[in-house]
Amino acid sequence: MSDSALDTRQKALQVNLDPRFYGTFAEIGAGQEVVRWFFRVGGAAGTVAKSMSAYDMTVSDAIYGHGDRYVSRNRLEAMLAHEFALDVERLDAKRGENTCFFAFADTVAARSFRGGSECHGWMGITFQHAPRAPQSRILIHVRMLDVENAAQAEALGIVGVNLVYGAAFLHADPEHLLRSLLDQLSVGRIEIDMIEFSGEAFTAVDNRLMSLKLVQLGLSGAAMFGPKGEVVQPSEAFYKKAILVERGAFHPVTKVHMDMLRRASAKFSASPEVAGKSVISVMEITMRNLLSDQTVVDPQDFLDRADVLAACGLPVLVSDFSEYYRLGAFLSRMTHEPIGIALGVTRLLNLFDESFYASLPGGILESFGRLLKNELKLFVYPALDKVTGEIRTIENLAVPPTLQKLYDYLKERGSFIGLENSDREILSIYPKDVLCSIAAGDGKWKAMVPAEVVETIESKRLFLHKQC
Repeated sequence: MSDSALDTRQKALQVNLDPRFYGTFAEIGAGQEVVRWFFRVGGAAGTVAKSMSAYDMTVSDAIYGHGDRYVSRNRLEAMLAHEFALDVERLDAKRGENTCFFAFADTVAARSFRGGSECHGWMGITFQHAPRAPQSRILIHVRMLDVENAAQAEALGIVGVNLVYGAAFLHADPEHLLRSLLDQLSVGRIEIDMIEFSGEAFTAVDNRLMSLKLVQLGLSGAAMFGPKGEVVQPSEAFYKKAILVERGAFHPVTKVHMDMLRRASAKFSASPEVAGKSVISVMEITMRNLLSDQTVVDPQDFLDRADVLAACGLPVLVSDFSEYYRLGAFLSRMTHEPIGIALGVTRLLNLFDESFYASLPGGILESFGRLLKNELKLFVYPALDKVTGEIRTIENLAVPPTLQKLYDYLKERGSFIGLENSDREILSIYPKDVLCSIAAGDGKWKAMVPAEVVETIESKRLFLHKQC
């Protein structure tokens, strides 16, 4: 029977019946929902060396060290490190030659009787993929979407069993392991918005591709990674920060993209509601932008874009939010601080295309209502009209006549903030021209992108597989 046909009970039993996999379960919050499966199916003595919960904060601190946030990556990592080290210290001499030790841990905030709090948690496993092999690790962050505590606990238990089973039997195929995490569940119950593979079993894994895969598979609406390729959990990265997002295809990053971000950042940070606050700037790529004229995402093309963004020192958000109002809703869930979105004037014009909102009962009015609530602002960069030579700005943008009053109202209320640019040479740069120049090998592209991007494209030989 293939693993995809196994239900949660069968997965737990298969782990229990494998004599190699042996270790500890440590769970904080929502009950011991994961280890309960292994006890319930029988044969747990073959798998469970120890099971524990440290609900009391003082007790938890005494075991794992002091923490300011108990449902956090830092707490999870402390739990995994402590429990795995104890397993090896206490058991290696007796059975290490034939055993793959593991430590599973989770720290979770499920729905309480008071309600109101975010229902999420960190879950992970540190394990040996072969006896006495160096340790490997998988970390995930989950959001529990069920409305009742009991249903959240059940879903958490299933995800945990899937993770333990995946580490034991699917570690050689990380993409398969990732897909299996929601076996016996649906995306309406659990969202996984971060996953990180590390250690001996995963030396060939690029976590940026795994972040992309989370969004492709519908496990999450968005995933994020930093400029060094490290995966980032969005709510922790955005916690208590004002957020400025620039959306684009970045195919590749040009001087236009960086000038837009620089000018938007200056205006955003100087606004009264943002002044003095911590600000994070992020580049966002949607699945639609990654597909462009293709039917499937090209992994190498995605990594090329990620590498040039990394050269600029910028974190990247990959999302399935093709509609701007969905991006706005996501960001509003991440922070209570101000939010800004930087975009070109041509993209602003696209927002006034009513055909995009056929699925919304309230049409374009509903879309702008959702997007601009909580005082979200759009920072709009000018564009050069190739035909007329005119520079288009928010002051002279021509929207459909039936929507002109809506446009004027939103501009006058301050929802649209114009960005100035006096350099017509920068405005004449288009990413496709950069790609054509790279393909032709004529070197003209070097004047169109930032210096650090030139160095990265040349040293890593990026975009050479793209045809103009």
